[in-house]
Parts: sequence; C-alpha cells; structure tokens
Amino acid sequence: MRKFDLTLLILAAVTLTALFYAVFLVVPNERTMGFVQKIFYIHVPCAWVAFLAFGVTGWKGFRFLQTRDMSHDISASASAEVGLVFVSLVLITGPLWAKPVWGIYWTWDLRLTTTFVLWLLFVAYMVLRRSIEDPERRATLSAVVGLIGFLDVPVVYLANRVKATQHPAPVVGGSDDSGLATGFALTFTLGLIAITLVYFILYRLRRDVARLEVATENEIVDRMRSQGASS
Repeated sequence: MRKFDLTLLILAAVTLTALFYAVFLVVPNERTMGFVQKIFYIHVPCAWVAFLAFGVTGWKGFRFLQTRDMSHDISASASAEVGLVFVSLVLITGPLWAKPVWGIYWTWDLRLTTTFVLWLLFVAYMVLRRSIEDPERRATLSAVVGLIGFLDVPVVYLANRVKATQHPAPVVGGSDDSGLATGFALTFTLGLIAITLVYFILYRLRRDVARLEVATENEIVDRMRSQGASS
C-alpha cells in the first residue's frame, strides 16, 4: 500500500471513530425529532460526497472527450461506481429518517424525485459500460451519459431552495435563519470530512483495480495477436 493511501486510511479511521463517538455520546438529541435526527450526520455528507463523485465523473468524462486519453475514462468510471454507492445510501437513510418524522417513507416531491433520477442516471451509466465491448466507443458514450447525469446534480441541490417541498428546508446554506448550533455544526463538519475521506479511499482503490483490469485485458489481446501472427 502506498504511503498516501495508508495516510488516507488512517485519517478515515480516526475521523469515522470520532464521528460516531460524537454522534452517539456527545451531541444531544435534536429537540423536535429526537434520536432519529442523528441520521443527518450520515445522510447529508453522503449526499454531498455523491455530488462530488459525479462531479469527478463528469469532469473526467469531459477530459476524455477532449484528449481521448483512456486514463480519464478509467477515473470517470471508478468515481461513478463509488458515487452510486453513496447516492444509494442517501436513498436508504432518507426514508429511515422520514418515516418517524413525516409518517411516510417516501413522497414524490421535487428533491426526492430528482435524487431518484440521479440514481437512475448513474445506474444507466454502469449498465452502459457493461453492455459495450469496444473500449473507445464505451468510453465515448459513457462520457456523454456521465455529463448528462452530472447536470442533475445542481437540480437536486436547488430543488428545495427554489420550491417548498416535503423534504426539510436547507439547514446549511439556506435562508438567513438557517444554520446549526455549534455542537451540531462541528459534528456535521466531522461527518463531511470522514465520508469524503472514505470516498477518496474507495475511488483510488477502484481506479487502481480498473487500471490492472485494463492492463490485463491489453496483455491478453497482445498475446492473442502475437500467437495469431506466429501461426
């Protein structure tokens, strides 16, 4: 394991431990929602990290279309896979939080619907990658779909800022009266750091595995070609 990756792993372990300690033993229950509100410290960071992951996918896809460098396609795919994990966690933790507070697991309001569409777009991205064998064509189409998928990220972000929805109003970066008390804000910040570190670890691991897969595929193709030429 490279020194940088080991450092990330240690930092992630420390911050995750500190996060769960703060969530369960330090920060008090929220006054109106009670204990269930503690999902907030995982739910919201997962959403932000999903946005980050799909941003990397969109950027790396754009860079591939510019340069035709397959390393950008590998990075885009790795980030999309990890982002899909985090947006799935958002869609799992959200209903678990909603049921005790709203009385329902799900409603098709603007924020929830656009998040579900984001999930569908990146499921489609992964299905596309597995259905096309030609690397160049796969990378090109994936880059286009990745860019289209990323366009939904600002829509999700703005959904409950431009229109009142069943989903709670933003508590960070919302109206003038939004914000968190100091203890809640510090725990939330710790959650953002911890979950972001987990993203970078998973992203780098998946990217490195993908590079090995591509190198192995190229080696097999070259071997088959050399065998064909010699025969």
